Amino acid sequence: MARISKDHSKTHEDEGRAYLSPREQQIMEIIHQREQATASEVMSALPGEPSNSAVRTHLRILETKGHLRHVEQQGRFVYSAVRGRQSAARSALSQVVTTFFDNSVEKVVATLLSAKQDGISDEELDRLQAMIDAAKQKGR
Repeated sequence: MARISKDHSKTHEDEGRAYLSPREQQIMEIIHQREQATASEVMSALPGEPSNSAVRTHLRILETKGHLRHVEQQGRFVYSAVRGRQSAARSALSQVVTTFFDNSVEKVVATLLSAKQDGISDEELDRLQAMIDAAKQKGR
């Protein structure tokens, strides 16, 4: 029987916290939209027909990963996000940039620009250029 080491490196732990399964992402979206929700409310808002135990398991995992916290109100657990949506998005994006793009913003932008099927509007390009110009000014 294989033994699982309990000696995890900080990097491994951080990766586990950053990674969200598709269902966990759906749950976080519901919590962010509502600001707080019970397991029953999450279950009714999820697509498909997830079981009560599956939803509660996902909520517990998200709490263990540090994404959610709960308080008990009238005998029910009410869950809320530990961080705001923008903070969570920055953390997740940072993990993606590190993992898939060698910490290169240029590679990320190049991928996004080449993947955009409808093209990019002149307005979007102007806003991106303004952000680039502002970043250049900060760096001087």
